[in-house]
Amino acid sequence: MAQAAPATLNTGDTAWMIVATLLVLMMTLPGLALFYAGMVRSKNVLSVLIQCFAITALVSVLWVIYGYSLVFDTTGMEKGVVNFNSFVGGLDKAFLKGLTLDSLVLAVPESVFIVFQMTFAIITPALIVGAFAERMKFSALLVFMTLWFTFVYAPIAHMVWSGDGGLMWDWGVLDFAGGTVVHINAGIAGLVAAIVLGKRKGYPTTAMPPHNLGYTVIGASLLWVGWFGFNAGSAVAANGTAGMAMLVTQVATAAAALSWMGAEWLIHRKASVLGIVSGAVAGLVAITPASGTAGPIGALAIGASAGLICFVFSTSIKRSLGYDDSLDVFGVHAIGGIVGAILTGVFAAPALGGFGTVTDIGAQVWIQAKGVGFTVIYTAVATLVILKAIQWTMGLRVSEEAESEGLDIALHNERGYNL
Repeated sequence: MAQAAPATLNTGDTAWMIVATLLVLMMTLPGLALFYAGMVRSKNVLSVLIQCFAITALVSVLWVIYGYSLVFDTTGMEKGVVNFNSFVGGLDKAFLKGLTLDSLVLAVPESVFIVFQMTFAIITPALIVGAFAERMKFSALLVFMTLWFTFVYAPIAHMVWSGDGGLMWDWGVLDFAGGTVVHINAGIAGLVAAIVLGKRKGYPTTAMPPHNLGYTVIGASLLWVGWFGFNAGSAVAANGTAGMAMLVTQVATAAAALSWMGAEWLIHRKASVLGIVSGAVAGLVAITPASGTAGPIGALAIGASAGLICFVFSTSIKRSLGYDDSLDVFGVHAIGGIVGAILTGVFAAPALGGFGTVTDIGAQVWIQAKGVGFTVIYTAVATLVILKAIQWTMGLRVSEEAESEGLDIALHNERGYNL
């Protein structure tokens, strides 16, 4: 039998993946940082910015030391066999052991693939910041993010993306660019964190409007542009799959922005800036798992559904249940991720204009639901354990005095605005 040809470097794929990596990094800095910073009160604007910046630096270092290895080390894995390495990778790639100038993943340098995946590992914990904005101690945040990255993000990413032998990979869960790994994961963690920390002082009777929606629009716009690197880059090639991922990302985002805006307009008689940008992000979230398999019609359906459902969860359901998810991380990311993950099983079918290999939609939807359920339960339990451990040792929440004064001055001795 002839041997398979050795992998060779493709310069076009490599150039695209370098650009895609920069786009995904831009999603956190400055995209997400500005998106969140504009929605908090002026006395907390710097606290959100430094949290996003510090998480970027922290996760970058952890990724090199052991994160990449925990996610992508396939030692001990075997298709159809469930063992310890089905849940998390080993440490054979710790400190990027074995990496050379000639190391390849598919047709791109492994070094580029490492940084590309690093940017996903960065933005996922950074998303959680929005759920507990304005009330967590900075020291507690750094410890929480280190533990959460290690015991939640890395295992979930490994189970979904590591290949044959990975638990959810073997189940057949479709998650092209991170609906489960990134958005459901972060959104559920955010809800747990918001509940454990408790409501902000004065919530919900005291008005806490966004202090600078201009920042939020700029941040949302950077997220929209950066998301093309997120989704189209997940093809790890400059090919037709990347091109289709780019198209469906644009279509779903636009449909969700209009869907959210339309629902808000119908109910409140006015369209808001915060509403349309929140809808756009919901669409970006929902199309993420489907971006490698859905076609344009699927993208319209996924986007429109996500905009409407996320609007309901971020407004009426949030009010009725009473939790203080400051910037709607659960309502947009967890719910949008769940909508997208389930509908991926529908619109990956060629019969519905998709480009996947799904022939039995019902069976694939069940697989997707099983992946969602596992992620929700694992993330919720693990996040709760981590938060409680920190709460019982060093404490999670700032003092009432610090919260009233604002985290910018109380924790960082700086002001966002010196007027």
